[in-house]
Amino acid sequence: MTSSEDQPTVEGDEAPPPAPAPLLELRDGLPPVTADDAGLAGVAARLGAGTGPIAIDAERASGYRYSARAYLVQLRREGSGTSLVDPIDLSDVRPLAEALSGPEWILHAATQDLPCLRELGLAPTSLFDTELAGRLLGYPRVGLATLVEEITGFRLRKEHSAVDWSTRPLPTPWLEYAALDVEVLVELRDALDDQLEAAGKSGWARQEFEHLCSFEAPGPKAEPWRRTSGLHRVRGRRSLAAVRALWHARDDIAAERDVTPGRILPDSALVEAASALPRERNALLALPGFKGRGAARYAATWVEALKEARELPEDELPLATARYDGPPPPRAWADRDPVAAARLAQARAAVQELAASLDLPVENLLTPDYLRRVLWQPPADGAAAELARLGARAWQVELAAPLLDEAIAAHPPA
Repeated sequence: MTSSEDQPTVEGDEAPPPAPAPLLELRDGLPPVTADDAGLAGVAARLGAGTGPIAIDAERASGYRYSARAYLVQLRREGSGTSLVDPIDLSDVRPLAEALSGPEWILHAATQDLPCLRELGLAPTSLFDTELAGRLLGYPRVGLATLVEEITGFRLRKEHSAVDWSTRPLPTPWLEYAALDVEVLVELRDALDDQLEAAGKSGWARQEFEHLCSFEAPGPKAEPWRRTSGLHRVRGRRSLAAVRALWHARDDIAAERDVTPGRILPDSALVEAASALPRERNALLALPGFKGRGAARYAATWVEALKEARELPEDELPLATARYDGPPPPRAWADRDPVAAARLAQARAAVQELAASLDLPVENLLTPDYLRRVLWQPPADGAAAELARLGARAWQVELAAPLLDEAIAAHPPA
């Protein structure tokens, strides 16, 4: 048989596109959804009888619900198959927690799923994060579907990734999509682990995974309303106060109804109302973009929030910029401390060069915030000690601290 590489090329002809990778299919068919305590005991028993690590995924209703709770948990282990657990009406997850305590968990993008799993009472004793492994290996795209296709040769269905998982009953195609997300996680983990070993990065990965086992989602920011999209268009502290008042009013409604805030009122409407500061309902609802059921249904709430902002004493108005407990933004360093700016430029370049030589994203080699904190006010006991205090892992400290010390020595503080 003649290969395609041996075929003569005819000028003007284009090579046919490569055949798409085959779709991944469920090996054991779609399992039933477990939604009661008796069924959960069976799931726990099957997992306990299996061998090796346990692949885990969770589905949330991001973009639909205020809460970040898990609405479906998928699990797979060799010898026990795949299980789908609806946690909403479960009264006791201890049997599942006991079955999951001990074996390694395999997750993709663990920081996304660990908070909602912990909320259920499920926590890992050890884990392997396939997304983070892909980053450490220098894969340019580390989404689950991309890694699965590149490493296993199969395509994942992703058409249901943004659906409302709080829907009940969950449609069969959605459940098939969810089950497929853990179908090959064990194989993916083993392949990535081999690659980490071959690249000399397995020790780095173990430290990262150990760190993730204690991961907890960061608490709410001091001024979360400052993340309002379009806030840069708001002028004046009084109008900023209006954004703040409207944001908190909307957030209270969203929390009570368990609906994502943007479905009550979009950020653009908050900015329009805060800029115009209307005094009565009709003027408010006449604003561009101030439309929809949330705008009219809660009009009295919005008017009251704006009244509160208008009457606020000057000394209680928010500052024009947010307070920050760390160093100033890098763009301000040259004006505020040119020597520190020179330190930062040297260290940044060195860290970026080292990351490239190691085929690592620079943020995985060293968290940018750590870099800035060390260099703005260099510690007396050296960069290594300060990086460790901030939370850098030992492998990161070993690689990055000498570069930061060199920059500090070249540009010492006054």
